[in-house]
Amino acid sequence: MDYKKTLNLPKTEFPMKGNLTKKEPEIIEKWDNENLYHLIRESSKGRKRYMLHDGPPYANGHIHMGTAFNKILKDIIIKSRQMAGFDVPYVPGWDCHGLPIEHKVDLELGSKKGEMSQVDIRQYCRTYAEKFIDIQRDEFKRLGVLGEWERPYLTMNFPYQATIVREFGKFALNGSLVRSKKPIYWCTSCGTALAEAEVEYGEHTSPSIFVKFPMISDLSTEYPALKGKEVSVVIWTTTPWTIPANLAIALHPDFDYVAVDIGENQVLILAEGLMHICMDAFGIRSYAVIAELETSKLEKLVAKHPLYDRESLIVLAPYVTLEAGTGCVHTAPGHGREDYETGLQYNIDIYSPVDDAGCFTEDVEYFAGLHVFEANRAVNDKLDELGALLKEEEISHEYPHCWRCKNPVVFRSTEQWFISMEKTGLRKAALDAINKVSWIPGWGKERIYGLIANRPDWCVSRQRSWGVPITLFFCKKCGSLVVSQKIIEHVAGMIEESGADVWFTESEEKLLPPGTVCPECGSGRFKKETDILDVWFDSGTSYAAVMEYRDYLDSPSDLYLEGSDQHRGWFHSSLLCSVGTRGEAPYKAVLTHGFVVDGEGKAMHKSAGNVIAPEDLIKNYGAEIIRLWVAGEDYRDNIRLSNEILQRLTEAYRRIRNTCRYLLGNLYDFDAARDAVPYERMEELDRWALNRLQEMNELILRAYENFEFHLVYHNLHNFCVLDLSSFYLDIIKDRLYVSSQESLARRSAQTAMNEILEVLVRLMAPILSFTADEIWQYLEKEGRAPSVHADLFIPVKDEYKDPELADRWDTIIGVRKEVTKALEIARKGKMIGHSLDASVLLGVSEELMDLLGPYENQLKYLFIVSFVEMVPINKVKGGFEGEEMQGVKVKVAPSKDKKCERCWVHDSTTGMDQEHPTICKRCLQALSEMEQTAQ
Repeated sequence: MDYKKTLNLPKTEFPMKGNLTKKEPEIIEKWDNENLYHLIRESSKGRKRYMLHDGPPYANGHIHMGTAFNKILKDIIIKSRQMAGFDVPYVPGWDCHGLPIEHKVDLELGSKKGEMSQVDIRQYCRTYAEKFIDIQRDEFKRLGVLGEWERPYLTMNFPYQATIVREFGKFALNGSLVRSKKPIYWCTSCGTALAEAEVEYGEHTSPSIFVKFPMISDLSTEYPALKGKEVSVVIWTTTPWTIPANLAIALHPDFDYVAVDIGENQVLILAEGLMHICMDAFGIRSYAVIAELETSKLEKLVAKHPLYDRESLIVLAPYVTLEAGTGCVHTAPGHGREDYETGLQYNIDIYSPVDDAGCFTEDVEYFAGLHVFEANRAVNDKLDELGALLKEEEISHEYPHCWRCKNPVVFRSTEQWFISMEKTGLRKAALDAINKVSWIPGWGKERIYGLIANRPDWCVSRQRSWGVPITLFFCKKCGSLVVSQKIIEHVAGMIEESGADVWFTESEEKLLPPGTVCPECGSGRFKKETDILDVWFDSGTSYAAVMEYRDYLDSPSDLYLEGSDQHRGWFHSSLLCSVGTRGEAPYKAVLTHGFVVDGEGKAMHKSAGNVIAPEDLIKNYGAEIIRLWVAGEDYRDNIRLSNEILQRLTEAYRRIRNTCRYLLGNLYDFDAARDAVPYERMEELDRWALNRLQEMNELILRAYENFEFHLVYHNLHNFCVLDLSSFYLDIIKDRLYVSSQESLARRSAQTAMNEILEVLVRLMAPILSFTADEIWQYLEKEGRAPSVHADLFIPVKDEYKDPELADRWDTIIGVRKEVTKALEIARKGKMIGHSLDASVLLGVSEELMDLLGPYENQLKYLFIVSFVEMVPINKVKGGFEGEEMQGVKVKVAPSKDKKCERCWVHDSTTGMDQEHPTICKRCLQALSEMEQTAQ
């Protein structure tokens, strides 16, 4: 007789290999065909809403690992909140305007751009954005991300553009909007102003110079030691090109300054705290302090500009430091933020003789027409020629660069539109709003608080083509700004119907409501603004254009989730826009993740050759492994990625998949409605498994709620590998295979396995979205949603909790581990082959004897050996002594009984039956029960 055919071996068509690269596109097609996202929406009606608002990526190029990580993280949250019982719509979006796209278009068009109208350029930009929206949409979907892909929000959609105009109009009407000449970041390559968030800091080599400014004011009255001396104030700068714009020298009001005689009738003024360092740098060995100076007596005195016949005013400023330089700060109010503030305080001209291309204007003697960075050398040479240059060298330091073209930027003063941080109390209101938001991790709060507290007014105007126009009008006769709610709504209505291009194609007469006149002078002739809005204002008003605009969404959102750079970007601009118009933050919570770096923790750069593309990983591993990587990493820090990490995760995935496959395979003949065993009649080990399942379920549901997805992954993996595969499933394998099909023992195990699989497949779903849905298709169909993603998590069942049983089994498991170690030693010593070849003498303490006594007949099944004799520990001579568990001694010997052909257990009853001489009594009983069942 072929006894193998009498065993209840696992049966399932669920494949052992995931074959993810082939299977995933099939599952996505299935989701599309059954309209899964909208099916979920329909089934969620009436539930409490949870709003995760998508921060829009730029529609320029393929997605990268950072955007892939971000979208998957959002998808995990959406799916987990959805399965927790919320209605969680997800509307993905794209940022479509601004430099990121216009810069790419410039490269594509080249010289052709000069022949195109502004509207033609805008149309080209729109087409470019549309192309990459389609590309990125497919790439995000390929990652298993569910959402309203057929109706995303786009900042270039006409209704969105109209919302931007209306929101900007609110700032114009409430007095926050001002036009002013201030120093701002300016990209000379792109020819436009830049916001703080559009500037990246990187290593840059700059000239470092020390320059003498001869004193015009006579100091000898206050300080007689200086009489007849040539006295100069020494400044230090790393931007020599700004020296032509110098109008002042700043000293700290509380520092000590000295006049230092360096010989040859020369005296230098500098901070006492930097004197020795400076003299060493200048190569001056012999010097002496001849006067200690009071800053109050130096304020408003004048020095001579080293290049030109004009004065440089000595001023006091608290931002001067002793970290570097001389303690005397070169001040050009047109080329620095602090310089500008000082200029206002002392009524100094905001002088900025640099044009849009970064070249000196015609009125700059010696350097007219030179680009400022080229002028550095020329300025130094001229200073040297005039005897004003004390020291020149090069330094490497962090310097601002344009986020798009990556070239160094400059600070220059131009007429721009600003949203004031102070005029209407925006800064204070924003800081107050920050305190009402939950920041995850907590350091995000301090980061954005510091940025808001110290930021300048928001420069919102840009000198480019592709964006939403600043829809403001000036009276041609008197120059007054003409703005009203009626004008704003009229323009917004036109844009909502025809798009923002109307601003560039239509005349002022058509753009303004009929009969509009200037309230100041009564004129009916107007000129429209030509600048466009900062792209951060576009995305910063998405709460209004999306969350308030669509009736199935809500604002404020429950969550904004982006990388840590968005404290300067989207989190920041959204906060200012919302607080400035609604008095509150647009979000209740903000979650921040780190940046994706390589396996060594280094930033990914093409030049370093360490960039990994999502497309390549999908081809090699499948999207499921990328999703597992996203969940498995602690996103609060930078996230490492390497092939080694992915290979480890692939192995972890294989273990999780095979555990689920084993569960499925042993449920092939199980119908829960018909075969489930009541809890109180189940085997104790099966009840232990259900208790452990509740512990794991509780941990994972809490981890999902707290956004701790690495805990979800680790608990899920450990449950599958340690609790199930290495322990529970290993033990019940004998019961499942050997017992008769309908036996209580087998059905008890199947009842537990069915419950485990039902819980497990749902807990996996937000992360292993493809695999969970694939498993779902192999489960009983009746009364089941078409996809696991349309179902809910199974709540923790208190009726399956049994802390006393869990404590008892913790001890049993501890004893089992010691027995397993002893068996391994015996196997390595060639005493046994398989553990079923072994007979175990187990010596235990009195306490353990009491606990294990009721289980004595089960111990051989728990240890997967053929025989166990339990005796007091002092009766065991030699053997293996417990390492982690005290009071245990194990002695292993080869079993002397015959091996049963059917169950492989060595048993004294094997061979006692003449009809079945190769099997044991237990197997004989199972065969008998099967025959009865068959009848």
